[in-house]
Amino acid sequence: MTMPDQSGQPTPGQPPVGWIDLTIQGSHMTSNLIVPTVLLNGHQMPTQYGRNVFPVPPGHWNVDMYTQWTWKFGKASLSFDVAEGQTVPVFYAAPATTFQKGAIGHVKQKKPGVLALVAVLVVVVLVIAGIIALTV
Repeated sequence: MTMPDQSGQPTPGQPPVGWIDLTIQGSHMTSNLIVPTVLLNGHQMPTQYGRNVFPVPPGHWNVDMYTQWTWKFGKASLSFDVAEGQTVPVFYAAPATTFQKGAIGHVKQKKPGVLALVAVLVVVVLVIAGIIALTV
């Protein structure tokens, strides 16, 4: 039995290949129970939180992502070229609330909307504390 070539180089007769190394930041506990949707040049890909590596032919690629609960949110897009043998890193962070866009880029991304979420939670806690203070 022969083993597949692990060198990352295509074997003779194989079409040239590159890779998109997509990291979906977060987890089911820290982001959303539903994994964000990934479209590579318009084709939906199966993904999971964490690292997802896709072999792709060299050329121009569009990565579109969004998260969906009752509606689509956290939309983000990135376009780039992949050369033969090249691995292109892509990082996506879903927003903390459903009212912000997602963040996508070639380096680790900060989670959008964290400040807005904290501000809303502080206001809610202050309102509840005020109601409790008035009733005591």
